[in-house]
Amino acid sequence: MTHNDTDQTAPTALNRRAALGFLGKAGLGMAALGLAAPALAAPAKDIDGDVLNFALNLEYLEAAFYLAAVGRLDELKKIGGDAAIRVPAGLDMARGMQFKDSTVQAMANDIAEDELSHVKFLYGALGKGAVMRPVLDLNGAFLAAGSAASGGAIKGFNPYANDLFFLHGAFIFEDVGVTAYNGAATLITNPAYLQAAAGILAVEAYHGGAIRTMLYQQRQITAAAGLYVGQVVQAISNLRGKVGGGKDMGLTDNTGNAVFAPADKNAIAYGRSTREVLNIVYLAPGANKGGFFPNGLNGAIK
Repeated sequence: MTHNDTDQTAPTALNRRAALGFLGKAGLGMAALGLAAPALAAPAKDIDGDVLNFALNLEYLEAAFYLAAVGRLDELKKIGGDAAIRVPAGLDMARGMQFKDSTVQAMANDIAEDELSHVKFLYGALGKGAVMRPVLDLNGAFLAAGSAASGGAIKGFNPYANDLFFLHGAFIFEDVGVTAYNGAATLITNPAYLQAAAGILAVEAYHGGAIRTMLYQQRQITAAAGLYVGQVVQAISNLRGKVGGGKDMGLTDNTGNAVFAPADKNAIAYGRSTREVLNIVYLAPGANKGGFFPNGLNGAIK
């Protein structure tokens, strides 16, 4: 698939004509976010573009997870090429999963729309500099993650099997997205890029808080293998913390108080390095591919 200027690749608020004009003169530059360029010489290496493409890879994954749940995965397949998106057998691609709780379904629909919009924004704004969508695994990776988080107690984990499992699957992603964007703040050199990334981070944090709230309300419900919701979430948190720099929290802290916004002692959201994020999504420290990205991410940071 080649990049083009069709309206599927960028929001109408983004001035594509102006962006492309700037691209022709100075490469990616400020056009990556459709904002006015400062009177500065272009850097020798466009590290900001690399960081935004790293974010785009993660947005591809999040969008795939939620769009598959609500029967809209075909919309993502129109963006960024034709790489495979693996989903559990039996998932109705036209309808998505069968929700029983209307609130969980409403949240899934809302987040799916947000994540698709993030993909369209970054892909369209990066233009010819955008990376293609990598192969994504929402089947085998979840099987491995469920088994690893539970010490082998949970087998055959399918996030689309029921509402509760869906919330567990969503929990795996959302806190990672928040920490990834926060960590990227130390890499982004252009203030305009930083502002846009902060806006996406805020939306991801809203998502994470909503998911934590729903899980906390159901923390005493048996999820699988005799484990309770709170135990499963804590196990996921422990696994992320083990490979992701120890920066994680479950539904409660050490004193038993609820945690809806995981943060450090100063109530500042955790930030992860790109390597720490990769350790989580690859499901293995130091790996260059695997887990949710069987062939690795696309772009310079992978």
